[in-house]
Amino acid sequence: MAKVIRQLSASAAIAVAAVCTAASAQAESGVTFTIGAGARYAPSYFGADHYDTSPTAKVKLNSFTLQGMRFGSDDPNYEKLGPNVHGSFRLVGGRNSSDYSEIAGLDDVTTSLELGLGLGYQAPQWGAFADMRYGVVGHNAVVAEIGADWKPIKTDNFKLSIGPRVFYGSGLYNRTYFGISPSESTASGLAAYSPDGGLVSTGLELSATYQLGNDWAVEGKLNYDRLQGDAADSPIVQQGSREQSSVSLMLTRRVSFPF
Repeated sequence: MAKVIRQLSASAAIAVAAVCTAASAQAESGVTFTIGAGARYAPSYFGADHYDTSPTAKVKLNSFTLQGMRFGSDDPNYEKLGPNVHGSFRLVGGRNSSDYSEIAGLDDVTTSLELGLGLGYQAPQWGAFADMRYGVVGHNAVVAEIGADWKPIKTDNFKLSIGPRVFYGSGLYNRTYFGISPSESTASGLAAYSPDGGLVSTGLELSATYQLGNDWAVEGKLNYDRLQGDAADSPIVQQGSREQSSVSLMLTRRVSFPF
């Protein structure tokens, strides 16, 4: 009898421990991000025909857990198929006009941070998205980006995708990067120009990701864009180039913050 009691007690203890562990797991809350930093080789400013190297960054929300309810996934290979709503982020470098003789006299443009939301659809071998962002820091303008990707290579460690991109900007956005005020015209010798909003560029993006274990990865991107519409007609672009290519490489890491 004593042996049976001991066995039952041990079983009860194990069951209680399991329940407590499960309850603790259910009560866990936190957020997981992918953050990255690297370098980008791109035109010195929008419309330039010469290139500079500058830092680049990435922030992506992977999952959010509150009292056991999880949205998203911590799995680096997780991909939610079907329609989705997602966040959108872009960091746009500034322009120090005095550094370039061809635009000396134009106002400087500060670095901008764009935040927004997007709608997308993911299938096993392709995906599409439409994002809208606002410049919360810097240009304070509205932009939109539409794109699609074909995924010819998709393994646990390596992913490759390629697809078209279309970019739109409001009038304020275009005037910030492609406009020339009368006072700037006098100072720079370039004709005054006030562009409207609309299509800014069309292009193509090639993206590759190599996974270094569960948390670390290397990401590379090659972009080709051609300026269009009022942006292409700017005197800044006319003396530079409509062709805007760039390449970037960054190291990313998944990080979790419990709360």
